[in-house]
Amino acid sequence: MVNWNERNRAVIEGFRANGGKGRGPSAAPLLLLTTTGARTGRHHITPLNYLADGDLFVVFASKGGGPTNPDWYHNLVAYPTAIVEVGTETFEVDAVVKSGEERDQLYRRQAEAYPTYAEMERRTTRKIPVVALRRRH
Repeated sequence: MVNWNERNRAVIEGFRANGGKGRGPSAAPLLLLTTTGARTGRHHITPLNYLADGDLFVVFASKGGGPTNPDWYHNLVAYPTAIVEVGTETFEVDAVVKSGEERDQLYRRQAEAYPTYAEMERRTTRKIPVVALRRRH
């Protein structure tokens, strides 16, 4: 079983040590998302792959195709203002959960670019949430 806390800690350290670069040329773009805990109010940092869509950073609550949504998703629903680190930039974002055809189109784009997302969708019975992050001005 994967120890996600340890895995995430290593990814976060590598991201920051390499000036915000991901894990190789074929890796999906990576950002760090800092959310406020829905129950605890504490800050949590999660590395996530994202899809750039205009001025949006789109993230996918896939949790590896698991049966439940990840904690970061529940945190964003409770507190939709978060912090994103992308490259060497850090900024606040507002999160909006996408639905309907817009959600499906964004997920399809990610799955076409990175087939593991199509596989994760096949492995789970839930509809994987898609969240758009927009930089606050």
